[in-house]
Amino acid sequence: MHKRTKALAIPPDVKERVWHRDHERCIICGSHDAAPVAHFIPRSHGGLGVEQNIVTLCGVCHYNYDNTTLRRVLREVIKEYLKGEYPNWDEQKLYYKKEL
Repeated sequence: MHKRTKALAIPPDVKERVWHRDHERCIICGSHDAAPVAHFIPRSHGGLGVEQNIVTLCGVCHYNYDNTTLRRVLREVIKEYLKGEYPNWDEQKLYYKKEL
């Protein structure tokens, strides 16, 4: 597995911590039919598989975040949620940076 692929994947321990942090529910609608697999910064843009970049979303909210015009609004909701959970949260630290 390449370093970038590994860095962007969500390890099981991160999923477990995020699941508990998010009270085992979608952070948008509150559904318990959800999973901690949504990247705030998408993997396609180098978003790391770290707690500060992962949230629990249900299928509908995850689809809306990834594929609809609601993305801009949902992005702000998720961003504010993560900032509330991590006082020193910094979006710039969520990107994969290739080591030289």
